[in-house]
Amino acid sequence: MPNVGKSTLFNALSSAKAQAANFPFCTIEPNIGVITVPDDRLIELEKLVKPNRVVPATVEIVDIAGLVKGASKGEGLGNQFLGNIRNTDAIIHVLRCFDDDNVIHVDGKIDPVSDKEIIDTELQLKDLDSVDRKISKTEKMIKTDKDAANALEVLRALKTHLEQGKNARSFEVTPEDKAKYVDDLFMLTMKPVVYVCNVDEQSVVKGNKHTEALMNAVKAENAEILFVSAEIESEISVMESYEDRQLFLEDLGLHESGVVRLIKSTYHLLNLITYFTAGVQEVRAWTITRGMLAPQAASVIHTDFEKGFIRAEVIKYTDFIKYGSEAACRDNGRLAVQGKDYVVEDGDIMHFRFNV
Repeated sequence: MPNVGKSTLFNALSSAKAQAANFPFCTIEPNIGVITVPDDRLIELEKLVKPNRVVPATVEIVDIAGLVKGASKGEGLGNQFLGNIRNTDAIIHVLRCFDDDNVIHVDGKIDPVSDKEIIDTELQLKDLDSVDRKISKTEKMIKTDKDAANALEVLRALKTHLEQGKNARSFEVTPEDKAKYVDDLFMLTMKPVVYVCNVDEQSVVKGNKHTEALMNAVKAENAEILFVSAEIESEISVMESYEDRQLFLEDLGLHESGVVRLIKSTYHLLNLITYFTAGVQEVRAWTITRGMLAPQAASVIHTDFEKGFIRAEVIKYTDFIKYGSEAACRDNGRLAVQGKDYVVEDGDIMHFRFNV
């Protein structure tokens, strides 16, 4: 919704000095920010390897202007924003969970559950539109395509599900049917969600009546919920030193800023993990999906690495820290040579051998 603190939070993210090392943030367009993923392991690797440069993993965050009632019918800048949402992997849904007479609410009352339902309805209506179009297309193929009857059964069940005011991500469907009949719809309510409750300073640790109501409303959704104060994040974002930021957070009873928790949450929500390459030229974090095999992980660096994959040399992060270098890990038998079927783990330090 408008006026809930989205842009304040986005601006805090955009100047996020999440680590002692001041990694950059850049804006590709006025409302797209590339944010570095905070990872203390990079700092430790930098101390040991002393590389020429350090390159952290990044996440792209888009600040989409507030949706209003009727967006699915083109109200406000509805269609444009719904299009922007379609291009994302996950949704960070910012909800106002604070009382402040000086900040107006578009509906005149503070009710995060109602706000969430308004946005859900707009996204569901847009999804219904997509499902309806596919149903009518599939009905025309019923005589010529033997698979059309199965497709129609799934699509009609999905339509009923949406008409009941439920999101597509809670629709029960087999992975095969989902891949065959649903995935190509790129549904808005299928995307995973982080609910960010924008709270006042007093509620940032334990929440308040508004966050409690929201948590009850979304408990069946398997979504992530964070309490963040956009106001506090704004204050943190202008602090120059890492130590000042940590002291400020500790005074509030927090270990990490909301920005750091939010980035970690989106990472977790999207099932992403990090592996590292570490050499004198650079120490770098690479983002992959959990469960990827070594050749797929190698392709993130360059597609040739996957095509000509021979093997991967792998050191566990804890071993690298314990022994202090690649050579010491090798000498102590802590460097493993892995083949094409190796499942890469979070924190692995990798070196790929390939031949193209």
